[in-house]
Formats: sequence, structure tokens, C-alpha cells
Amino acid sequence: MKRFLQVLSVLFIVLQLFVTRGYAAGKVLRILHVNDFHGFAEPYKPYGSDEMLGGMAWLAAAVEDLRKERPTMLLAAGDMIQGNNWANLFQGEPVVEMMNAMKFDAMVAGNHEFDFGQEVLKRRSGEAMFPVLAANVQGMEGLKPYMLKEINGITIAVIGVVTEETPLTTHPRNVTGLKFIAPEEALNRYVRELRPRADVIIVLSHLGHNVDRQLAEKVSGIDVIVGGHSHTKVEKPVLIGKTVVLQAWEHGKALGVLDLTLDDRKIIKAEGRLVEVRPLPGRENKEIAAIVEKYRSRVDAVLDEKIGEAGLDLDGQNTRKRETNLGNFLADIVRSAANADAAIIGGGSIRTSMKQGVIKVKHVYAVAPFNNYIVGIRLTGQHIKDALEHGVSAIADDAGRFPQVSGIRFRYSRSAPVGKKVTEVSVNNSPLVMDKEYIVATDDFLAAGGDGYKAFGEAVRSSKDFAIVGGAVMGEKLVYNNSGRWLRDVVIDHIRAKKEIAPVVEGRITEVE
Repeated sequence: MKRFLQVLSVLFIVLQLFVTRGYAAGKVLRILHVNDFHGFAEPYKPYGSDEMLGGMAWLAAAVEDLRKERPTMLLAAGDMIQGNNWANLFQGEPVVEMMNAMKFDAMVAGNHEFDFGQEVLKRRSGEAMFPVLAANVQGMEGLKPYMLKEINGITIAVIGVVTEETPLTTHPRNVTGLKFIAPEEALNRYVRELRPRADVIIVLSHLGHNVDRQLAEKVSGIDVIVGGHSHTKVEKPVLIGKTVVLQAWEHGKALGVLDLTLDDRKIIKAEGRLVEVRPLPGRENKEIAAIVEKYRSRVDAVLDEKIGEAGLDLDGQNTRKRETNLGNFLADIVRSAANADAAIIGGGSIRTSMKQGVIKVKHVYAVAPFNNYIVGIRLTGQHIKDALEHGVSAIADDAGRFPQVSGIRFRYSRSAPVGKKVTEVSVNNSPLVMDKEYIVATDDFLAAGGDGYKAFGEAVRSSKDFAIVGGAVMGEKLVYNNSGRWLRDVVIDHIRAKKEIAPVVEGRITEVE
């Protein structure tokens, strides 16, 4: 018995050493991440699906469960505070309250974080109990380049970068005085600075998945890129060199999970997945559900009015790729309001779809959440051709510049060189005349050169008295300029008058080989 106890004691000591050494040589860190939430706090049925997905009360419950298993960091990769009515009517305040309750560790400012203007972004950043990051933005109070945090004995550096195209994807007035430097330039600087101090370097990116992959090749020393902006569903982590690249879809419909194991300050194992979020009864986080309900009841009080009926589903999901019935519907309204020959609007301005059935004010606000108004501009045929060329120039990237049109028909080739993609343009069923002037309706965002639409800007700036005053575009080329009514309110009035709508795809935009 004495010998047995001695052997047992030795085995216990060996086991202790094994466990201790194993822990020291295998420290673990879990990274949970979301991106492009856009204020979609409640579950919904995505376009073309009958399954309810999302819901922040259920996502929060998943976060809570996964946190119990190991040391965890919760990150947001941008475009959190703007989009759905639940967020927009309160300029993102509900989102920050919810993120504070969920104990987010950091977020990067996305391009749409700037949509309410710099003063609002400063307020939201000040309310946040976590840092809002943007290492490549200069001149913006409240944004920080990076954060350092220790979890489970692991020192983590998180660097935030946002797309350089932000000045093109928000109204120019929202970024006045700010400078957006190349993300690669900012990252080279901060990775070098932080590498000696950090065991793990995470880039919290709002650049898009393809750009993230390129950064992983160009900038050495990055361990993980947690991405956003392109709404990409990256189900398994992508390894580019030594960098793990992630993205978790959109609208809180999925939660990204990455588990890292470290040995001697080096990552020796990385395993990741997406957890789809479904509103299962009784499984929600009660605290987050209460926050969602508090603001939902306030939204519904304003926006629950029934204004009409949709005879079919209206597609706002594919407006960055092709002609859609919802794109046609909105472009027709813009054209009619300005009494114009044609209309061009950006597909990216259409933020969601509308289901068949009852249409309420809140549905229109979700489709057209931006504070944009309708303008009519005299453009030459050449300007129209240039605008359409620009609109299809980044179709492979699902860019928001893709045009939805009214009064115009055109053909384009995806494989043709940029600048030579568009052919056979007609306006009101007559071939486009390059030196003829047409009245073209759009919104003030594109008129001011938003989404890179230089053709509008060039036409407006050719006016002798061109100016932008308080965000309003002015000049002799403008024949319609209603800065006192938002586009969404014009749409609401149109639906009220029509009662029933059923727009269709008509072949206005044709893709050819």
C-alpha cells in the first residue's frame, strides 16, 4: 500500500506538471465578431427566403454561451449604427446602448458611421464603453487608431481601418475636413509599432473581403483580419500566408467565431466558423430583448401606418448587380417628381427589399434610409454615357454605384474594359445623342459626386453660379431641386396615392457577353 501511494503521488506530480506546462504552452483566445449590422435588431426573412434569421437578443445569447467556454474578445467590423429604422430614427443611439450591454471590446468605424455627420459620430463614440477605431482617418475627434488589451495573459493589439472610398459613399458634407489615408500605409506604421508589444495583432477592417485578402499579402505581421463592408459570408477562415482572414455576413444573421491557441507568443492553431442566428423561442437574452423592444415601440408609434399593398416581392437585394423591380420603381418615382427625361440612382442607396403584402411607412424608411432629396440636372448625352460607364465599372465588386434607371435602356459587357462596357444607350426609346442635353433626375448624393459619379459633378460645376450651400446643390444646370423633402417621403406619398404597386423588371439594363 505504501509503495502504491508513492507511485500514485509521483503520477499526480507528473500530471500536474503536464497540465501546467500544457496550459502555459497552449493559451487560448476566442474572438467573436459581427459586421455590417446596419441596425437590424429584429429577426427578418431575407429576400427570397421564408426563414427568419438574425435578432440581436438571440445573437447576444449566443455570445453569452460562447464566452463561458474560454477567454473571449467581442469585435464589430463597422457599419453598425446606420441602416434600419430601429437605428436611424435615433441616429444610432440604440445600437451603442445595445453594444455596451453586450460588452463589446472594440469596433471600427465603417463608412456609414459617418452618415449622420461628424458631430453625431463624436456623440456615439463618446457614449460607447469601448473604443471606436480608425487608424487611417485624420482629423476626426473621438476615433482612435488602435487599442491594446490583455486577456488570459495574452496581449492583443486591435487596429482599425475603414475604406478610403468613404468620402464617395457618404454625403461630402459628412467628411468635410477629414483625410482618409491608404489603409496599407496606416497598417505598416502601426503593425511595426505594436508588434514588439503584442502577442496577437488583429486588424479590424471595413474594407471588403477582397481588399482584406490583398492586405494580408502586402502587410506582414498581421495575425488576423476581422473584416466587414462587403457583407461576405466567409464560413471558414481564409489563410493568406500567416494571416487569418474572416467576415461574418451581415445584419446579425451570423456570429463569427475564431479560436486561437498560442505557444510562446505565437499562434499555433486557428479554428473558425460561423454560427447562424435564429430566433428560437425562449433562447433570447432578456436584457438585449428589452433594449430592442424599448426602441421598437417608439419606432412603431411613428412608422406603423399602413400606406398601401405590394402585389409581389420587391427586390432590394440585387440592386448592386442588375436591374430589379424595386430599382425600377424608385427610379420611376425620382424621374416623375423632377419631370425629367430620365433618372439614374445608385443601387447602393436601396438598403433592403419589401415583401409582398402590406406596406407601412417603416418599410419605405428601411428601403431608403438616407437623408437624400431629388434633383434634376441638365446633362449631355456624353455625360449620361459617362455616368452609366461609371455605374457598371465595378460590378464584380457589387459596388453601390451600379445604376438603377428610368427612361433609359442600355446594354453592357462585364468583360469589356472599364470605360468601354456600355453600348446601345437610348433615352425614351430614341438613341442617345452625345451633344444633346437631357434632364436627368437623381439624388443630391450623386449630384454632389457621391459614389464617384463625376459626370453629375462636372455638369453641375459647369454652371456659372454653382455652389453647395449647407449641403444643398445649386447652379444654373439644375432644373429641379427640392431640398425640403426626403426621397423616402416622396415614395411614401406615391404609394399612398397608388394604393397598390406591382413593379416588374422590363429589360432596361441588359448584360451581354
